Amino acid sequence: MTVIQVVRSEWTKIRSVASTMWTLSLAAVVTIALGMLISALSNHEFDNMGEKDRLFFDPTFISFAGMSLGELAMTVFGVLVVSNEYSTGMIRTSLAAVPQRGILLFSKIAVATGLALVVGTMTSFLAFFSGQSMLGSHRASIGDPHVLRAVIGGGLYMTLIAVFSMGVATMLRSSMLSLGILMPFFFLISNILGNVGATKKVGRFLPDQAGSKIMQVVAPINDKSPYGPWGGLGIMALWVLAVLAGGYALLKERDA
Repeated sequence: MTVIQVVRSEWTKIRSVASTMWTLSLAAVVTIALGMLISALSNHEFDNMGEKDRLFFDPTFISFAGMSLGELAMTVFGVLVVSNEYSTGMIRTSLAAVPQRGILLFSKIAVATGLALVVGTMTSFLAFFSGQSMLGSHRASIGDPHVLRAVIGGGLYMTLIAVFSMGVATMLRSSMLSLGILMPFFFLISNILGNVGATKKVGRFLPDQAGSKIMQVVAPINDKSPYGPWGGLGIMALWVLAVLAGGYALLKERDA
């Protein structure tokens, strides 16, 4: 099979599995809805905030408050894209049709990444505009300094979360095991390491902690990160490349 045929085949696989498409839709809905809710609450409470909190208030980042749930859905999407074939046994058929395992893997990653990028970018822009509509006079404009970078970065962040999950699922070949590791990693371990004084210096280099900096326009009060927004996204991208390389190495060496 040619590369184009493999890409078309992977696109057919992804769109024909209802769970993957529903997961992407859920990522968009929960990110936008929760962002609107938190933005509305922040607008209501703004007058009760302390002077320092008002000074460091970041209306752009507030509109991305739902990104944590969107991140959860993107993680599930990334895992399902890879692990569905292993759970059904279709991976044997795929490898028989495309013996070049690198072409098979990276065609799948490319198609899923493109889909995640489209959904993630649309979600980020919609979350921003809907969130700002809830913030009243405290809202930011897309033309304000660094706001467009943060909004575009939100879409890139969601995409990299999905691709990171694909790499982990390729290494582990099991949806249960992959989610059993990724969920605690992103939603428990990373938060603990990133917020406890003794481990902050390590936690700030984890993929989600570093990558999320791209969505900030106003740096938090206690931010001492040794990198900027694009540097943080670069660190996240290096994590993604590492797990993809690990997934490819294991796929190349072991049986289906």
